[in-house]
Amino acid sequence: MRLPRTVLALVAAFTLVTACSSGGGSTTSDATHHGTVTVLYAGSLVNLMEKTVGPGFDAKTGYTFRGEGKGSQALANEITGKVTRADVFVSASPKVNDSLKGWVTWYATFGSAPLVLGYNAKSRFAHDLKTKPWQQVVKEPGFRLGRTDPKLDPKGKLSVQALRQVGLGSMAQGTDGVYPEEALVGRLESGQLDAGFFYTSESTEAHLPTVGLGAVKLAATYTVTVLRKAPQPAGASAFVSYLLGPDGAAAMKAHGLTVQTPPTVTGDAGAVPSPVAATIRHG
Repeated sequence: MRLPRTVLALVAAFTLVTACSSGGGSTTSDATHHGTVTVLYAGSLVNLMEKTVGPGFDAKTGYTFRGEGKGSQALANEITGKVTRADVFVSASPKVNDSLKGWVTWYATFGSAPLVLGYNAKSRFAHDLKTKPWQQVVKEPGFRLGRTDPKLDPKGKLSVQALRQVGLGSMAQGTDGVYPEEALVGRLESGQLDAGFFYTSESTEAHLPTVGLGAVKLAATYTVTVLRKAPQPAGASAFVSYLLGPDGAAAMKAHGLTVQTPPTVTGDAGAVPSPVAATIRHG
C-alpha cells in the first residue's frame, strides 16, 4: 500500500527528530568543543595541571589543554616579549600580573600554599632538620640548600625573604643553589641537594618530608586570568571556569592547595568573561 506524500513527510520528520534527540545524547554534553587552549602556569603546579586539571578539562569540554610550567615571572617575560602566545596565565603571585599591563586587565585569586623547607630523607642532615631549628641546620658545613631565581620566580623571592627574616640574608646572595623552578624537585630527589624551599602543593605531590619555617609565614598566592587577544578566547574562558569550578577545586585540594572560595577578582570586573563571572558567583 502506498502512503500519501504528506504521511511520508511526517514520518521522515519524526525519524529525524528522534535520531537527533536520542543518538545524540552526546551532543548535549559538555564535550562539544574543539581547539587547543594554551595555558602558561606557575611551575609549582605542574602535577596539578598536567596530571589532573588538564586531562579533566579535555574530557569535560572537548578542548585540548596544552600547558607550559615555569617560574611565573619567567612566563610573564615570555608574554611581554611575544615569545609565546597563550590563552591563560596562572601565576603564583598577584604582583607578577602588574608586569603584564596591556596583557592582563583582571585576575582571579583562587588559592594559596605555604612555603616550607622540603628535604631529602637520605640526607645526612635529615635528623638535624627534624630536631633542630631549620635556620641553624642550613648553616652547617656542607649543607646544600636549593631555591629558585628571585628574578624569575615568586618562590625565589619568598625564599630570599625567609632567609633574611632569620638573619641569613648573606645566604641569599649569589647564585649558589639557584635552579629553575621546574628542576628543583628533581635536584633534591637525586641527592644533589639536602633541602630546598617549596610550596606545600609541591611537597605534597612529590611526597617530600618537610619542616615548617617557624615564625616565618610566607605563601604562594595563585591567580588566573584570560590574556588579552587570546588566540582561543572561548576555550580560555572554559578553562578558567573549569579551574574555578567544583572539579578544579577538588583537584586543587587533592594536590595540597588551600582553595579560596569564592575567588576574588582584582582589576576590571567588567572584563571578566561571562562564563567565568558566573562560575565565580555560583561555584
